Amino acid sequence: MKKEVIIFLHGGGLAPWNFHEEAERLKDRYHVDIPVLDGHSGSDRDFTTIEDNADEIISYIDETYAGNVLMICGLSLGGQILVEILSKRKNICKYAIIESALVLPMRTTYALIRPTFSLCYPLIKKRWFARLQFHSLRMKEQLFDEYYWDSAAITKQNLISFLRANSDYKLKDSVEQCQAKVLVLVGGKESKIMRKSAEILHEKIPNSTLEILPGYYHGDLSINHSELYVEKALDWLRD
Repeated sequence: MKKEVIIFLHGGGLAPWNFHEEAERLKDRYHVDIPVLDGHSGSDRDFTTIEDNADEIISYIDETYAGNVLMICGLSLGGQILVEILSKRKNICKYAIIESALVLPMRTTYALIRPTFSLCYPLIKKRWFARLQFHSLRMKEQLFDEYYWDSAAITKQNLISFLRANSDYKLKDSVEQCQAKVLVLVGGKESKIMRKSAEILHEKIPNSTLEILPGYYHGDLSINHSELYVEKALDWLRD
């Protein structure tokens, strides 16, 4: 029997390994697909906008899965792209999980990204600097090598482009037409603006549930706690 499809959209600056453990846990029951986001290691496209990347994934789903899949899950930048997909195509999936997606523009951050990363970009290829960044993201140690090689492969222009897009993303009113059942996740230790973004998503998406994860940081659940993530995903599918 043909397996139903689950798509994972990884976080900005990461790669499909963001969701490899979840894929391993789900692969016997579902067909799991983890596309590479534009401008990231392994992609054949530069990053332009969240809207463009969402259009490309919609086209991919149309061509590969006849326009509909069971579930789409996204983290951070991948979560923003998922939100945009749900805004553009209300019935593209039956279920969705949005983890740590920012929908409130941060103007000061946006303005500082280009000058800051233009200066510090050469450091990204230094292993010691990558380790400092890695620890600030609170990822488990066994992911460091993959993080280092994939982050070092991102060009300066792509890095600046997707970081600026991430900090400037605006939620579309059309998300209110979304027909998917959506679980909105945010860490209890994330910034106030991230928690507020999660609340707004819950308010705007009709059939949604908001879960604040006590003690969790940005991306903590999918990156560091795949067993619990899969448990929540399966519960969401069964509910």
